[in-house]
Amino acid sequence: MVYIFHLIDKPGGLPLRLEVRPQHKAYLSAVADRIAFAGPLTTEDGQTMIGSVLAIDFDSRAAAHAWLADEPFTRAGLYASVSLHAFTNLWPQKAGFAPAA
Repeated sequence: MVYIFHLIDKPGGLPLRLEVRPQHKAYLSAVADRIAFAGPLTTEDGQTMIGSVLAIDFDSRAAAHAWLADEPFTRAGLYASVSLHAFTNLWPQKAGFAPAA
């Protein structure tokens, strides 16, 4: 089942996010074949990162929680708020994705 992670950074967390981001991206790469979509939440400028939304397929909620517990931003204490929800995709995506190269 796909689980949606809605993760909001602590106030003033941008320097920590930028510092830990390479480890976060490497950790995501280990599950790349199971990611439906993933990316940072931003302010209205579209650049300033304030959190993350991840949609990743896991066998169970327990497996999703275990994965998140070892995620680099989690271990670094970046998040002020964490929500995890099961997700069923009923609509084909057409917007919000980079064009194929």
